[in-house]
Amino acid sequence: MIDYISLLKGNDLKATIQRTNILKSIDKAGHINIDEIYEDLKEDYPTLSLATIYKNIILMVQQNVIIEVPINGKKSKYELKKDDHIHLICKSCGNIEDRELNDCDMDIDNFQIISKQINIYGLCKNCQ
Repeated sequence: MIDYISLLKGNDLKATIQRTNILKSIDKAGHINIDEIYEDLKEDYPTLSLATIYKNIILMVQQNVIIEVPINGKKSKYELKKDDHIHLICKSCGNIEDRELNDCDMDIDNFQIISKQINIYGLCKNCQ
């Protein structure tokens, strides 16, 4: 189980109830958009606003706690920071499956790679 408090503090963020619960929601779903996070948390935390979720998501992305997964034509989803990997994204249902990214030679002259995110779009097994 992930220690959300240590994760936040290790990335120079205060471990607020809002942030820890947003992380729990993301961790539980794997990949989730902001509206889905809000729906997941609003029953237990009715005073938590959508604006608070947006503000905290932006901050946690900036601090490299979570990663934004952009999806063509749909709202971005978010996941906890992990090792570099590939996303297989279904164009029909929006499901995202992670796959390991094998170390490949990506030396590019005059460019320092900090992280890699590869999104591959297609149809999942259920939508084929």
